[in-house]
Amino acid sequence: MQITILDDYQDSVRHLAAFRKLAGHSVRVYHDSTTDEDELARRLQDTEAVVLIRERTRLTPTLLDRLPQLRLVSQTGKVAGHLSVADCTARGIAVAEGTGSPYSTAELTWALILAAMRHIPQEVAHLKAGGWQHTLGRQLRGRRLGVWSYGKIGQLVAGYGRAFGMRVWVWGREGSVTAARADGFEAAPSREAFFAESDVVSLHIRLTPDTHGLISAADLALMQPEALFVNTSRAELVEAGALVAALQWGRPGLAAVDVYEQEPVLGATHPLLALPNAVCTPHLGYVEKDNYELYFGQAFDNILAFAAGQPTHIANPQVL
Repeated sequence: MQITILDDYQDSVRHLAAFRKLAGHSVRVYHDSTTDEDELARRLQDTEAVVLIRERTRLTPTLLDRLPQLRLVSQTGKVAGHLSVADCTARGIAVAEGTGSPYSTAELTWALILAAMRHIPQEVAHLKAGGWQHTLGRQLRGRRLGVWSYGKIGQLVAGYGRAFGMRVWVWGREGSVTAARADGFEAAPSREAFFAESDVVSLHIRLTPDTHGLISAADLALMQPEALFVNTSRAELVEAGALVAALQWGRPGLAAVDVYEQEPVLGATHPLLALPNAVCTPHLGYVEKDNYELYFGQAFDNILAFAAGQPTHIANPQVL
C-alpha cells in the first residue's frame, strides 16, 4: 500500500522497532505540520492509508473529498474531534483505532507538579546563569491534591498523590466520584470547595462538546495565591483566555501546562510562555518511546491486517 504518516515532528517514527512492520510497503513521512488544505491534499493525493498521530491533523469533509485513493485512516489512539467517522463512512473510508497507555501522561503530570511546586525550571536557569538558591518552593506532603475525573490517568495521579503523603480528593461526574470513594479517596463536597481548598488541581477530563470551556474564570478565581493549576488533558477544557488572566491576577499563583489550543506552538507565541509563574511543556504527555512503540505498533498492525483483507479494530465496519 501507499502509506503516509503525517506530523512526525521529531523524525522519530522511522527509528521505532515498530516501523519495520511496514517493510515492503511504500511509506512517506512528513516531519512538519500544516493546516493548509491544498498542501494536505497534495501530500495525500495518492495515499491509500494515512497514519494520524493523535489529533495533530484534522481531516475535514472537504479534504476527504479530494482524496479519491484513500481507503484507510489508521489512527494512533482513539478518534477525537479532528476526524468524523461518519464523514469517512459516507466516503467509503475505513477508520482503524488503537488504544493508549495512561502511564506516560500520568508520570509527566507528576513531573510538572514537582517542577512547578519546587520551581525547578527557574532554579536550573538561575544556576546556569551563575546564581544560587533563588526561590523557596513548597513540599507536597500534607497538602491537598484535587483530581478532576477519576479515569485511567486520574487514578494514577491520585495514587501518586497518596504515595507522596498528600490529602487527595476527587471531583467529577458521579461515576468518577463513586469509583474514587471505592478506592478510599475522598470526594470534594462541592465544586467551589474543590477549587478553593486544593493546593494542586489537576485536570484529567476528556474533551467533548459538553466539556469544552468547562473550567471558568470564576473557578480559577477561587484558587489560592499559592495554589497550582495543572492541565495535561486539553487546553480547550478551560474557558478561552481565562488561565492567562488568572495567573496575571495571581489566583492561582502557579500553573503547569502541557497542552495548547493550537499546536504546535512555534516561536514562543503563546501568552502562557511569557508568564514567570507558568511551567510549560510542548505536549509531551504521550510523547515517550514505549508509548510510541505501542501507538504505532497498533496503527501499523491495523494497516497490515487491512492490506491482507482481514481488517481489525475498524470503527466503521459497515464500509468493509
